[in-house]
Amino acid sequence: MATVTDLQTKYSKLAQEYSKLRAQNQVLKKAVVDEQANSVSLKEQLKQRDQSLRKQEQEMDSLSFRNQQLAKRVELLQEELATSEAKGKKGKHGLQTQNVFDEDLQKKIEENERLHIQFYEADEQHRRQEAELRTRLQELEKDSDQHQAVVDGLTTKYMENIERLQSDKARLEVKAQTLEREAKECRMRTEECQQQLRRCQSELNKQVKQSSSVIQEKVPFNDTKFSDYNSLNVPPHNRRHQIKSRDVAGQALSFIQDLVAALLNFHSYTEQRVHIYPLDSSIEPISPLNQKFSQYLHENAAYVRPLEDSFLQLHESITEDTVTVLETVVKLKSFADNFSSYTHFLQKILPYQLKSLEEESDAALSTAALTAKNQELQSDMKRITSVFEKLKNYINLLALPSVQQDAMPQSSTSAVFTQLAACLHSLHDAIKEMSKHYNQKAGLEQELPTITQKLCTTSECLLGSLGSLTSSTGKIATFFSNNLDFFTSSGYSTRTSTLALNPLQAESMLANKKKAAAYIQAIKKPRPQSVAYKEALTNRRILTSSTESREGLTQQVMQSQEKIARLEQEKEHWLLEAQLGKVRLEKENQRIADLEVQLAAALGGSPNSLTAAASTLAQSHEEAEMEQKAAGKEATLCTSLVGMLCTTSTVEHVGDEESREQLIKTHYMVRVGELTTQLQISDSKAVHFHSECRALAKRLAIAEKSRETLSEEVKVANQNITRLQDELTTTKRSYEDQLSMMSDHLCSMNETLSKQREEIDTLKLGSKGNAKKNKGR
Repeated sequence: MATVTDLQTKYSKLAQEYSKLRAQNQVLKKAVVDEQANSVSLKEQLKQRDQSLRKQEQEMDSLSFRNQQLAKRVELLQEELATSEAKGKKGKHGLQTQNVFDEDLQKKIEENERLHIQFYEADEQHRRQEAELRTRLQELEKDSDQHQAVVDGLTTKYMENIERLQSDKARLEVKAQTLEREAKECRMRTEECQQQLRRCQSELNKQVKQSSSVIQEKVPFNDTKFSDYNSLNVPPHNRRHQIKSRDVAGQALSFIQDLVAALLNFHSYTEQRVHIYPLDSSIEPISPLNQKFSQYLHENAAYVRPLEDSFLQLHESITEDTVTVLETVVKLKSFADNFSSYTHFLQKILPYQLKSLEEESDAALSTAALTAKNQELQSDMKRITSVFEKLKNYINLLALPSVQQDAMPQSSTSAVFTQLAACLHSLHDAIKEMSKHYNQKAGLEQELPTITQKLCTTSECLLGSLGSLTSSTGKIATFFSNNLDFFTSSGYSTRTSTLALNPLQAESMLANKKKAAAYIQAIKKPRPQSVAYKEALTNRRILTSSTESREGLTQQVMQSQEKIARLEQEKEHWLLEAQLGKVRLEKENQRIADLEVQLAAALGGSPNSLTAAASTLAQSHEEAEMEQKAAGKEATLCTSLVGMLCTTSTVEHVGDEESREQLIKTHYMVRVGELTTQLQISDSKAVHFHSECRALAKRLAIAEKSRETLSEEVKVANQNITRLQDELTTTKRSYEDQLSMMSDHLCSMNETLSKQREEIDTLKLGSKGNAKKNKGR
């Protein structure tokens, strides 16, 4: 069921992310459509400006053509004037025509100047507008390309999310089908179990009726009414409570494991960040404060790992055959001690955390927003440390009944559990707030100009660890609140008293359970005949007297066994003495034989030889006395931790043995200490290398993802470049074709207009010549 809930939560999270991305996609699509509409409108404006430009060019061409015609006419008029002056015809009519021609010429010249000025201004305005529109068009094309790239990236991302969600959906459907089948099987099993339960209940009811009738008829007294008659009031064993306790402890163990992993990642990534920011340790040395802070953070595994190990031992100590209450859970004390050591570790690193954040705020590139976020993080860390301190106090209170009997009543226990649940919720809120502030801080740091990829990756890993820490604390708080009734309820209670269960009662309960199981197994076997009550009492008296006599006999047997062992030791000692005496006797016999030989030789020799034999005899007597004195000293057998040593009971040798044994002990203790320190150092190095390897693997995965996204973006950009180049070539060709066609059309129109104007001019000149001829006539 836990896997199903995890899958459902993952599916809901994916669905929420999909809905968010879909909403963002709609917004981006709307923005792209608006930009496309703006680009279309600007293109239309550009076309209109091009049309107006073409009209103005046509007007310019027509005006230039008109100017040429006027110039030709002026030349004609000048020629006519010259001819008229050459002929010398000066008259009234000539003066009038000359004045008319002069005025007409002056008007045409002014009109030509005005038209030239208008044409120049229109040309300048057209060029300026064309340049503005071209720059505007380039900007809009760039914006549209960027929006298109963003839309393409989002579409690919959405497609990947959709595919992943579809695969998850299919997997969840398969899982749901399997769970439905299992649920059907469970229903069938439950129906069968219910039927069996009904049969068992009916049989038990019959047995209860029979036993109650037998008790009412055969048992004349009931000693459960008076607690004085019950010297050992033991509650019955609650198997359901034990199964529930085992299940709850297993769930709590999984949550503690997640919490331990998140704490290890958080401390390790914090240590990496200290080495990177505000000073990179690979380029320049960091401050002594950060060095000490990094050294303390490097030791986090020694404080965090024991939490998981001690809780694992607590979970293993809870079985169906044990009694699980606060008074009997002895392993809870070790977990409380480890939690206290971790809390002391947090208190130890708190000042360094605050100083490190102050150092980041005092950096050269730090902004006011970053300083504010650092201050918020300082308050969050203080709050988290205080919450851990409260949790430590509550856990120590819960572990106190297993060490000290009658340390806390049931009402106080329920109050402690309630306060512990509230404290866990406050811890979740504090870590959630710190994660939010750190996320905002990471966003502000990415806007800095000197930000490095290493710092970005470390910040992302740190944010991931904070997210897992937030989720694990939230799960723990929810789990504790859901099981608060189970924690506060008393699973074991006696019939006559409401006091807490003590370990002696728990042992008696387990012993009674074993006896009941043995009795139930013995019921199946043929039972012996019952014994009368009076006979049982007499047998009990005999049994008690026999047990007393048995205890006395056992004491006597123990004493006799000790005497036998002591006599055996004395026997061995006297056997050794006898062997030594035999050896001394043989030596004495050998010496006497030698002395007799020497004496015989001396008696047969000179007086000098007699004196020599006497001296040798005296010397032999002295040696014999010395050997007897040496033999009088008892040979002692000394044993130590190193081995076995046989020595005499002299003070000097005893001192040598003790000093040598002490030196060997100190040597091995020093060696054991060195090996333990090396083991701890290697363990911490292994944890550090493991965290570094995990961080490098995450960085590699992020780099691979970024490389793939960048390659896709490059492909899309190349495709857009080729498409834009094709569009540019096509538009150039179309513009060139249109311009050539328009220029040809204008040329043809100008030619026709020039022909028509020449014809009109010739006709006017012809009409004027005819009028002159008529006047002359």
